[in-house]
Order: sequence, then C-alpha cells, then structure tokens
Amino acid sequence: MEFMTYIGLLAGILTTISFLPQAIKTWRTKSTKDISLAMFLCFCFGVVLWVIYGFYTQNLPVFLANFATFVLAFSILICKLKYG
Repeated sequence: MEFMTYIGLLAGILTTISFLPQAIKTWRTKSTKDISLAMFLCFCFGVVLWVIYGFYTQNLPVFLANFATFVLAFSILICKLKYG
C-alpha cells in the first residue's frame, strides 16, 4: 500500500472511533433527547453516499471508514427513532 493510503486509513479509524463514545452512551442510557434527528438523518445519508463513492472509486480508506461510521451512526439513529 502507498503511504497516503495509510494516512487515509488512520484518518478513517480516528474519525470512526469518535462515534464510539456516543454510541456506547446511547446504547447504555437509551437517552437520545439531546441528539438531533435531522442531523443524524442527513449524516447517515451522506455517509452512505461516501460508501458508494469509496466502492466505485475503489478507495479502500474511504469505503472502510465510512462503512464503519455508518454502522455506528445508524445504530444511534435507530435509538433516536426508538427512544425519541
């Protein structure tokens, strides 16, 4: 792999991990009152578009990071819809 691919993977790991504390807190407390539904809807849609972009351009860091981010963000969105 090229050096910039490693930079992209590291950036993806760090930005994806940033969602982990919020996801864990949401799963544990089932509290989503301070989370914006509109923001998470837009964010999840945008991340899906990045996943599609990463797949079709064969950009592994973009694809992997956004796929993992989508899993975490979508789980928070589901909690927001379920627990309100």
